[in-house]
Amino acid sequence: MRLTGRGVGLLVAAVLGYGAGELAGYPLLRVLAGAALGAVLAGAAMVFRRPQVTVRREVLPDRVERGHPALARLLVGNPGERRQPGFTAREHGEHGADLAVPVRPLAPGAEATYHYELPTRRRGRFTVGPLVLERADPLGLVRRPLPAGDTATLWVFPKLHPVRALASGHPRHHHEGATTDDSLRGSADLRDVREYVVGDEVRHLHWKATARTGQLMVRDYVDPEHPRFTLLLDTRAKVLAEDEFEEAAELAASLAYAAATAGHRCRLITSTGEDLTVAGGTQATRRLMDVLCEVRQDPDGDRPLIPSALSRKGVRGGCLVVVTGRAGRELSALAVVRPHFSTMFVLGVGTHGLGMDGLGVHGVEGVPRARRISAADAAEAVRRWNEVVS
Repeated sequence: MRLTGRGVGLLVAAVLGYGAGELAGYPLLRVLAGAALGAVLAGAAMVFRRPQVTVRREVLPDRVERGHPALARLLVGNPGERRQPGFTAREHGEHGADLAVPVRPLAPGAEATYHYELPTRRRGRFTVGPLVLERADPLGLVRRPLPAGDTATLWVFPKLHPVRALASGHPRHHHEGATTDDSLRGSADLRDVREYVVGDEVRHLHWKATARTGQLMVRDYVDPEHPRFTLLLDTRAKVLAEDEFEEAAELAASLAYAAATAGHRCRLITSTGEDLTVAGGTQATRRLMDVLCEVRQDPDGDRPLIPSALSRKGVRGGCLVVVTGRAGRELSALAVVRPHFSTMFVLGVGTHGLGMDGLGVHGVEGVPRARRISAADAAEAVRRWNEVVS
């Protein structure tokens, strides 16, 4: 139970008024002081009883893009046989919410549902709740906050821009020499059924076609190209200011989401060491967005751009995209991993770069066939990307 600012002021005024009445001999001041004290005590008596209600809160949806609406649904029930007076449900949490939901009085056995919007201005993983049920007297002198309900998690992803997925694959198998990388079993596609020639694998004989044609027929397999996409997000604070890093996170999320949605096998790496490899599909996009939801900048200025994870065995081939900011000559280190990928893009965002007109990146001249895109923000970078890959 707590006094509000108004209640504290009234209580102080009552004490001073009573003291002044005693000193000056004015009974009226003593009466007014007594009335003020009575109002505070009456307010305390009104809020003393705890609301006998059931409270359940749901967050819908619990994963949302930055800036998109996320609603909380509050279900309040009165399981008792007495009417419950109204109160205020307050929402406090790491997501910056300070919301007040007025709950009407509830008849015995009644239920009520309330909806309110949660803020999604910042990217991150936030804890919502617990709720605070607050009863106050009509004059606003005393209030009693009571925690109720459990907590929920709200995931606020980076904003996604419409991106064209780059169709870039890399053969998994070579019939002469070693495999290129982490080849998967059974990655051959049936291209045709043709007549047998000397040297063909007997295990590839197609007996139904042989019986139908009267000649030995074999299955003709081909090793397909599997689209794959690797994204390296530069998290070093020295190359991206805080607001620029948010733009870089949006750009990385947009590119990874488009690639995973298109069915590409994706690998997400950050310069701080995060390393996630997923197959394409809806579940893959969720895992990628969860990582990008929580990724933060690294204040260590001595950390290299290329983590050791990129040099180790993993998803290689296809397209490598590096999302960075004010990067310079250190980008020449990408030449070490360039042979492992069929295409490479270096995307720089920010308005305080070292490139021409204060934008983007330079230093990729020593990386064979590396393409560079510079932009002030994620939206412009996506527009230029779509022009390049169209």
